[in-house]
Amino acid sequence: MEQPERTDLHLDLAAVLHALGDPVRLTLVRRMAEDGESVCSPDDVDVPRSTLSNHWRILREAGITQTRRAGKARLMTLRRADLDACFPGLLTAVLAKGDRPTR
Repeated sequence: MEQPERTDLHLDLAAVLHALGDPVRLTLVRRMAEDGESVCSPDDVDVPRSTLSNHWRILREAGITQTRRAGKARLMTLRRADLDACFPGLLTAVLAKGDRPTR
């Protein structure tokens, strides 16, 4: 399970933006920001399990989440401190719930 180390603050902005640009992944990130840890298969996410697994992989490899195992379960957490250290204000802006109207 590849994930950037906590001490590796050279996260790739393009990978982070790509990961946050998908609506399903953004929903997962917002949920972790509100609730803390998330299980790998949240009940109310209507996505096939294999697709959801791919979304988690993209988030993990971009350095947005950290995965830990607890028995058979995998629990994901948002790496907020690491993201804020590399890209100050980015996560706050992305997590803002207000959708801006188009012109």
